[in-house]
Amino acid sequence: MKIGDLKDGMRGVNLVARVLEISEPREVVSRFDGRAYRVADAIIGDETGTIKLSLWNEQIERVNVNDTIKIENGFVRSFRGEKQLNVGRFGKLTVLYRGK
Repeated sequence: MKIGDLKDGMRGVNLVARVLEISEPREVVSRFDGRAYRVADAIIGDETGTIKLSLWNEQIERVNVNDTIKIENGFVRSFRGEKQLNVGRFGKLTVLYRGK
């Protein structure tokens, strides 16, 4: 699957993309359990476009700019009018290649 094909509400998304940038992590408090979590936004891209990817907790340290990553079983949703890709609880993020 390619980034240009992604639509809001898609599930079971599998794709390979390059990490173009990563924001500074911020802390958010869950409405569900009241716990604090760290989240950072990564911009990932392929030859068809770019999309924002949410990185949570330990994912933030595993991924660096210029890495090539594989997302398995991700999902797409709109947040504040912008499409975002999420790995979620049932998805998987793998670093295929460490960029320079």
